[in-house]
Amino acid sequence: MVKIKKGGIREAEIPSSSMADIAFLLLLFFLVATVIDVDSGIGIVLPEFTEDQELVPISKDRMAALLINENGDVLLDKEVIAIPQIKEALIPRIESKLEQPKNKKLIVSIKTDRKTNYNLYIQALDQVRLAYAEVKDKVSFEMYGKKYLDTNDEERKEVREKVWEIISIAEPEKVK
Repeated sequence: MVKIKKGGIREAEIPSSSMADIAFLLLLFFLVATVIDVDSGIGIVLPEFTEDQELVPISKDRMAALLINENGDVLLDKEVIAIPQIKEALIPRIESKLEQPKNKKLIVSIKTDRKTNYNLYIQALDQVRLAYAEVKDKVSFEMYGKKYLDTNDEERKEVREKVWEIISIAEPEKVK
């Protein structure tokens, strides 16, 4: 009689010796391939502090007072205005001061309440900067036949001498 051995059925195994290597490689891949968004803030160049500051009176025709309260109401020279209209309201005023010397140019003063929504403040600041950018484009086109950003450094300097971007960011009001 012949004896037949019962052979055991082999079960499938997943080799786990290289699992740690694979997990480490995947982790390393995602660390290298992931882009982390870093907020860089607002690009504003602040003036240097000086001890002896002289207060110079400024005439009202040189000032454009932009006020934003905590409710999101925007006033331009004590008149209610919507944020998208700021640019169109400022362009003629900036252009009217183009032929004036540096100390007679338009000053845009932005003042907010401490509880003002930060997004509204940034939108208003963007509108002011867009107004200056549009005037620079017009002046550059009149002088050189091309947009401001298409000019070289020397031409840009001449345009900036004509269109001074003066934005005053006033200290917010203290809320009690």
